[in-house]
Amino acid sequence: MPTIGVDKVGLFKALGQEYTTDEFDELCFEFEWILVGIELDEDTANSERPIINGKQEPAQLKIEIPANRYDMLCFEGISLMLNIFRGKTPSPNYRLVAPQDGELQSITVHEETLRIRPYVSGAVLRSIKFTQERYESFIALQDKLHQNLARQRTLVAIGTHDLDSVKGPFTYEALPPEKISFVPLNQTKQMNGAELMKFYENDKHLGRYLHIIKDSPVYPVIYDSRRTVCSLPPIINGNHSKITVNTKNVFIECTALDKTKVEIVINILVAMFSQYCEEPFTVEPIKIISKHNSETRQTPDLTPRETQAEVSYINDCCGLSLNPEEICQHLKRMSYHASPSKTSKNLVDVHIPPTRADVLHQCDIMEDVAIAYGFNNLPKSFPSKSGTVAQPLMVNKLGDIVRTEAAMAGWSEVMPLILCSHDENFSWLNRKDDGKTAVKLANPKTAEYQVVRTSLLPGLLKTIRENKHHSVPIKVFEVSDVAFKDESLERRSRNERHFAAAWYGKSSGFEVVHGLLDRVMLMLKNAFITSEEGLEGAKVEGYWIQEVNDPTFFPGHAAAVHLRLNGKEQVIGVFGILHPTVLDNFELRYPVSTLELNLEVFL
Repeated sequence: MPTIGVDKVGLFKALGQEYTTDEFDELCFEFEWILVGIELDEDTANSERPIINGKQEPAQLKIEIPANRYDMLCFEGISLMLNIFRGKTPSPNYRLVAPQDGELQSITVHEETLRIRPYVSGAVLRSIKFTQERYESFIALQDKLHQNLARQRTLVAIGTHDLDSVKGPFTYEALPPEKISFVPLNQTKQMNGAELMKFYENDKHLGRYLHIIKDSPVYPVIYDSRRTVCSLPPIINGNHSKITVNTKNVFIECTALDKTKVEIVINILVAMFSQYCEEPFTVEPIKIISKHNSETRQTPDLTPRETQAEVSYINDCCGLSLNPEEICQHLKRMSYHASPSKTSKNLVDVHIPPTRADVLHQCDIMEDVAIAYGFNNLPKSFPSKSGTVAQPLMVNKLGDIVRTEAAMAGWSEVMPLILCSHDENFSWLNRKDDGKTAVKLANPKTAEYQVVRTSLLPGLLKTIRENKHHSVPIKVFEVSDVAFKDESLERRSRNERHFAAAWYGKSSGFEVVHGLLDRVMLMLKNAFITSEEGLEGAKVEGYWIQEVNDPTFFPGHAAAVHLRLNGKEQVIGVFGILHPTVLDNFELRYPVSTLELNLEVFL
């Protein structure tokens, strides 16, 4: 969990109450159960603190924050959430307010950005009042978001600028590094993109981010209307637009690879610091113009998400008998806006604040009700009943059935890694890579782990290779996932559960592998069909085998497994004696027969 250091005196002042170390430790212990899992890690008041600029560093409270609560990664979030829970402050009403002239700032996105970081979002904090403490907290929150949600700036990068030093409209472009020239933050010398990479390659802070764009033919860059560089995301901002304690209007831009996360980051940042604007909790939106990918919109979107939760579900899971009004009161303490539903007495209408991106399901709402009620106050009883029923996924249950049968037939299960080298997955099996099959790692650390396997065979053969000094025959099997590219899905890939077995011995073992196939198919209640039983005539359901010419196997010694199930015919696998070149690639001396089946067709 991330640890946040907050000023002790400032936090107690914001909470409206002074605490001794023991009292605050007790309060944090109470909140660990009652609030959101925060835990006092350290109080530096009684320890030696460094002297900075002639002054001793103020005493700090170091507090551990739950990994899902991005809204509490700063002093502002911690104090606000604690005060809402204690009933000292109402939940804020975040509002979008246009500038006085009615003209929104805009960012026009160029199509070339698709090659590097396709998404951008932004906002303006108008008439904000910084103090030194607030300014440092503003910078620290950006760092925390970069390290956690933004995954070391790989997914999202934040840029903040003094709006009075630049002039909109802004453009988001992707250009060759030699064509980008500006003075980086806190520097005096102008550099182009290539020179900047060389300048910062040994920098302890920024050097670790250079790899994100260093090898790209184009770098992302944000310009204002005068062609002044605002930032080179995700590396550094320009010195021209840097913010200070005296900045009054802050222009925030976020570039990203992940559309969902960029909206979460911008919402968290403006929600936490809009309280310091002249009109608290107001944010000035900006317009994103991105016609090439239909991402033209106004950001940020601070509209609370509307959902419903079942009263019976909450009560069953918590062992309580709360009515809708009581549930709404508990949710109010957790910064929700909730009311009993007008359509059903068993429903509660819930408005989720824009800061709670971690709330995805009514189980999250149920958890917050339990937190507000107090985990220590929940009735204690033997768990004779539960609001949930545990049961295996069908694909896992099927895998366990096949796994049990193979083990009972005398085969040993192995569990190799799902990653392998490109050669092991393709050329060592005499297979060609069409570029549309395997999921490849963008930045593999070693040659051994370059792709996600598309077959279970490489793992089985490597296992045999490492154990070939044992007595033969060696009979091993695996039931696990392989992965394939699938552009039709949002994640552009899919998993598929396979069963594979390999026989290694002085004889080919083809008949043994064939016997295992028959046993598995019999157990799955699929009969073997012969031509006499209507293979070429009536549509009899079952499986049959046909000779196949597969370069992985010895010519004339391989067969595809065909299945007719629910009137649908398909090839579900292949078995045979491996080709001698495959054996040489995996350094195996004796013949090997293998079988591989796709189990998901039986679901």
